[in-house]
Order: sequence, then structure tokens, then C-alpha cells
Amino acid sequence: MFEGLNVHTVRDVKGLRDAVAAFRAEGADIALVPTMGALHAGHMALIEAARRPGTKVIASIFVNPRQFGPNEDLARYPRREAADARLLAEHGCDLLWLPSVDVMYPDGFATNVSVRGVSDGFDGAARPGHFDGVATVVTKLFQQTGADVAYFGEKDYQQLAVIRRFVADLDLDIEIVGVPTQRDDDGLALSSRNIYLDEEQRAKAVALPRTLGVAARAIGRGADVADALAEARTSLIAAGFEIDYVALADAETLAEHPAADRPRRLLAAARMGSTRLIDNIAIEPNY
Repeated sequence: MFEGLNVHTVRDVKGLRDAVAAFRAEGADIALVPTMGALHAGHMALIEAARRPGTKVIASIFVNPRQFGPNEDLARYPRREAADARLLAEHGCDLLWLPSVDVMYPDGFATNVSVRGVSDGFDGAARPGHFDGVATVVTKLFQQTGADVAYFGEKDYQQLAVIRRFVADLDLDIEIVGVPTQRDDDGLALSSRNIYLDEEQRAKAVALPRTLGVAARAIGRGADVADALAEARTSLIAAGFEIDYVALADAETLAEHPAADRPRRLLAAARMGSTRLIDNIAIEPNY
């Protein structure tokens, strides 16, 4: 750990570009870890993955209003700027990019990045406009930092697929690295929104990864997919969840009803009380 240090923080584009130019003058590559703050061990796994010899790590914190729907939790989304900065410093982050809404979306801002196909179903259907907001802000972060590589958690698997799609489509010169989902000791995927769960809800929430694990193992052994998904939905409802979706998709295209000889992802989103949780599990091809 890098205890006792303060992470260098910039809040305007000129300051960011000056800092990046100084890194480049040292011959360093640039790695970006985009976040919305309320940092936890899952984010720190991204920082650790990004820290490589000859690389400077930039973390961004921006609670992006364009990816929140009108009835979502933008106003109450946790914001812990000072604690987040300390945590980044302790884990060896070199620079914190901390822009305001006015910096990211100045007066007259009129551009939208939209990705069809991979964004259409699942969270894209449940949260209309969400992935346009993600794609637009991530494109800006790539342009602002000039990063060579960016790290994203696989927990937000559809988001990762959307980012990979527009990077390929727009010929952006940046490598996208997915980092495996980080979990609590009982298996629940780490998320900034887990703090919304009360003690009873938190105890019940572990049914999400456990149920997906049972279904994934059954599908991997060749069980009927529709039956396995139906059983998973029944188990989640019994545990107290309200289900948005439980589905099996192609790991690259996110098309449903994928061929068994291709990598697949079992995806789920469900609400425990007012808290919406997502998770996913890889299922390797059956040859």
C-alpha cells in the first residue's frame, strides 16, 4: 500500500491534459479506470490490474447524469470524494480526474453516442437511454485522457460489451480490459449500491449469485436452458427478489438463444426492496 500519500487531483480539462503530457514526457503509457465513485474493493482490483511497469494510472470519478433514468437514484447515489481520493492514493493511483457536470456537459453540448444491438436488451430494455449515457461519457473520458488502455469490471457485463462494440466500430486506439467480478466472502458481487441494503436484505441478496451458479452449472452440463432459467426465476422470487430478467446470451453479441459451442453469459438483474442488483456468470462452450 501507498499509505500517507495524496492522489494528485485535477478538475478541468486543461489540468488533465497537462498532467497527461507530463506522463507522456516520462515515456509512460496511460491506463484509465472510469468510475462513479463510492469506491470499494472491486474498483481497487481495477486499479491493481492497471498498475504495470511504465504505466501511469488515471482514475476518473463522475456520477454521470446521462445514464440515470428519471426515477433512478441519481440524487442519492453515494458520493464520498475525500474517502475515495484516500483509497486511490493507498492503492497507487497516479491521478484522479474529478470533473463536474458543467465540465463534462458544458452549455450547448449536443452529441450522443448510441450503440445498437448489444445495448438493446436486458439493462438496455429495462433502463431506456442508459447505454447512450454510458457510451457518450466513456467516449469523452477516452478522448480527454488519451488513454492507451482502460479497465472495466465484468460485473457490468452488458456495459463492457457496449464499450467494446463502439471502440471497434469507431476504430478507437485503446485496449479494453475486462476484470473478473469481485465478490464478498459469501459470493455477492461488490457494488456501490450494496450500501442501500439493510441487514435482512443483505442476507437474502446472496441468493442471486448462488441461484445463478446453480443454473450455470446445470446449463454447462447440458440441461434444458428454458427449464434452468425458469428454475432460477422461481428461486429468486422465493428469496424475495423482484426480477427484471434472467437470461442466457452470447458472450460477445449478447444475442439470446446462443449456440452451445460459443462462450455464453448467464445474466440477471433483480430488485431486493428498492435496490437493483445485477450479476452474471460465464458458461464455457460445449464442444
